[in-house]
Amino acid sequence: MEKTVPFSGTWSYRPYQPFLVDRGEILITRIVPDQTSFSVEWLSEESGEIRYGKWKEEFTFSQKVQGKQAVVDGLEPETDYQFQLTATDGRSSLVRLVRTGDYLYTPIQYLHPEDTAYAFSGRYLCSPTIIRQADGSLLASMDLFVGGGPQNLTLIYRSDDDGKTWHWTCDLFPCFWGKLFVFRGVTYMLACSTEHGDILLGRSTDGGYNFTAPTVLFRGSCHASAPGPDMSPEPPYEFNGRLWFNFHWGSWQIGRHHICLASAPVSSDLMTAENWTVTPPCIYDENWPGTAVGKSYGTLEGTFLTLADGKLYVLTRYGIDNCVPDYGLAILYRVQTDDPSKPPVFDRTIPFPGNHSKFTVQQDEKTGVYYSIVSWIKDSASRGSRNLLTLIRSEDGIHWNKVKDLIDYSDRDPRKYGFQYVDFFIEENDLYFVCRTAINNADNFHNSNVTLFHKLEDFRNI
Repeated sequence: MEKTVPFSGTWSYRPYQPFLVDRGEILITRIVPDQTSFSVEWLSEESGEIRYGKWKEEFTFSQKVQGKQAVVDGLEPETDYQFQLTATDGRSSLVRLVRTGDYLYTPIQYLHPEDTAYAFSGRYLCSPTIIRQADGSLLASMDLFVGGGPQNLTLIYRSDDDGKTWHWTCDLFPCFWGKLFVFRGVTYMLACSTEHGDILLGRSTDGGYNFTAPTVLFRGSCHASAPGPDMSPEPPYEFNGRLWFNFHWGSWQIGRHHICLASAPVSSDLMTAENWTVTPPCIYDENWPGTAVGKSYGTLEGTFLTLADGKLYVLTRYGIDNCVPDYGLAILYRVQTDDPSKPPVFDRTIPFPGNHSKFTVQQDEKTGVYYSIVSWIKDSASRGSRNLLTLIRSEDGIHWNKVKDLIDYSDRDPRKYGFQYVDFFIEENDLYFVCRTAINNADNFHNSNVTLFHKLEDFRNI
């Protein structure tokens, strides 16, 4: 295994090696299950064998391997297996777990809920994000989370064939809730160091294989028990000569979240913290007109859009689980672009069918129509469910209508299935997206076990 690169020079590692944590002498970088098989990739060229068998039983089978990847097939569907890669010189990987089954789209990465390979950061895959890089490749990322855990490792994957195949490029540490984006042809990662941690910005000039040591844009509380900054994979937005991103300040422990903004001149060096202006939060007020009645945990995970009046707005997830109504509203804030130091201001509430989970809005440059992919909420009884993934559209950014259900598992146990936190972009006639997914015996609907990629072709006509 290659040695960890010193943090002083880079944000990326191949791989990141925590002190005194065993990641195996051979690093497994990617696992992709199918109905009766799984493929596995590892870091370096190896000659040896894969031993495998049903989980909690013996390694009853083996096959020779050569190179950096292999396919194990002839397996039983919907069955848990364990496997280990061993080289001819005796070095070995950790014992890894996988479950066969139907994963609907293209898995970028899979992590069995009982697999502890990334336990030093988390146990489940979260925060997917995707971009098209200047060199034509696709780059995707996801982090490792578990409630109360460190939550500070992000995995980066690249595709050079438009998403048909994916390969690991590096680990980012510390990095959580990150969003990849491209600005002026350069790839950037904007993220937290951990939950409520520092806001970090790094960049890659070689297609996502290496990232510079991150700039600390501003410091956080670095502990979930105290209010601090949080993010989600929402794309920065260029407007009137500035690049904007939003984050939320608060914590689940104190029970409130409030939207903040940060921006920098597009002509400035984004990697210089002094070029960024950060606003104070806009404190949620239950007396705003049109808000739900009851105790709300506020607004978070906003997405930018420019409306017909030419002004910049942030549309946010709105926590009204214990309110009346208890679903179906989002809050729109107006950005005070004339003074970047001022917080956003409340504009209105709007009907929105996916307000209890993170969503992103993108405006189609060809038609001007706004699109989003949401965890659709059908009624109050299903307000906590994320088992129905739906493409929606709006002519004006205010009034939203269903286009098509992309994944409908609404007849399945909502505690075990989740399709959520979609990140996407529109390119010509196609829509590319990644989805945080809990399926095939995941820990629960929230604690996802696979990150899926899909290209929705000719999406305007579905």
